[in-house]
Amino acid sequence: MPRGRNVLLTTGVLALPLAWATVVEPRWFALRQLRAPVLPAGSRPLRVLHLSDLHLVPRQRHKVEWVRRLAELQPDLVVTTGDNLAHPQAVPAVLDAYRPLLDRPGVFVLGSNDYFAPRAKNPLRYLTDSHPRGEDLGTRPLPTGDLVRALEQAGWHDLDNRRTRVTAAGLDLELVGVDDPHLGYDRYDEVAAPAAPDADLTVGVTHAPYQRVLDAMTADGAQLLLAGHTHGGQLRVPGWGALVTNCDLDTGRARGLSRWWPGAGSTPSSEAPPGAAWLEVSAGLGGSPYAPFRFACRPEATLLTLTP
Repeated sequence: MPRGRNVLLTTGVLALPLAWATVVEPRWFALRQLRAPVLPAGSRPLRVLHLSDLHLVPRQRHKVEWVRRLAELQPDLVVTTGDNLAHPQAVPAVLDAYRPLLDRPGVFVLGSNDYFAPRAKNPLRYLTDSHPRGEDLGTRPLPTGDLVRALEQAGWHDLDNRRTRVTAAGLDLELVGVDDPHLGYDRYDEVAAPAAPDADLTVGVTHAPYQRVLDAMTADGAQLLLAGHTHGGQLRVPGWGALVTNCDLDTGRARGLSRWWPGAGSTPSSEAPPGAAWLEVSAGLGGSPYAPFRFACRPEATLLTLTP
């Protein structure tokens, strides 16, 4: 085969997965359905819709409409674990996406990208520890207060370094959350307390699933933990899994349901002690506009059914 044709063939072979990862898969939204046996005996099932990491910019109407249709699931509780924004003018789009769900009981925490706008960078830095954190994310603060006020006015509870009680489907839920650990904004010590003995379930909520937060919440007796941030690894190797989690959570727990207990570290869920909590990490629905790729890791929302 002539050399020129070899070059063209090689270019074509490389272009196909690149096009898939940047054009097709990031828009191929999925609903992940999971079950966790965490409720008291005799309880009716509780359906939790977990949304995370929309990273929304105003032009993404396809994503907005997909999220709006999730209201058809009629969840008993909505939990959003942050990184809603990716543009200074994205708050109206986020509220439009959530509007059909706002009449449901809901809670939320914030992520780093709800505070600071993304900036141009080498997308391959996502696969390293060299990516910026905190105020180094960018110089443009986002209208965080506008987002928080609108969600609270709609009736959802802000769980950033807070603890509250919510009634959903007749169950008394205790929920405790932290502001984003990836920024170092978490202050769990300010809300730490043993799980309420009169609650049907204690749930811990965080954007980034750093081990210090998961350990503290489960040490206090939280039986269910919900988090986002990891994007499921964003680029996954088929047959292997995630390469990174963008925090200190092990890659085996980058998305989906697993078990957690104080000091779990990288110990697999198969070795969980009796009474270990359940950890559900969402791969999220978006990503930075400057790292717009996914491979073997579809963007997702989770419908988590809690059972006795």
